[in-house]
Amino acid sequence: MAKVYEPEGGSEANRPSPRGASSPAALVRAAPDPAFTVTFDGRTLTALPGQSIAAVFWAAGILSWRTTRAGGEPRGAFCGIGSCYDCLATVNGRPNQRACLVAARPGDVITTQEGTGHADLAV
Repeated sequence: MAKVYEPEGGSEANRPSPRGASSPAALVRAAPDPAFTVTFDGRTLTALPGQSIAAVFWAAGILSWRTTRAGGEPRGAFCGIGSCYDCLATVNGRPNQRACLVAARPGDVITTQEGTGHADLAV
């Protein structure tokens, strides 16, 4: 008779049920670092360690955080990998930060970026 493989830690019966887990972290019994806050245009947002600024915005229901230089059209994340530059934001006074690539840090002050982010280049 063939031996049945049992994963380390015992049988499947000892593992938490995916249906009973309230989150992926609970499923694997992870203990992530605590949440922290950032501000966006004066609004306090909750962020989790490792989240990009774009992910913090999405979790808060914010879909646009920049306007185009010509026409003032709203923009947010498009590609999500830093190639399109649609997700630019001003972070801690520094314009042109790609929100999909920049990790949120406790106390970050993020503002809507208007155009290029440099008032002296206004059209």
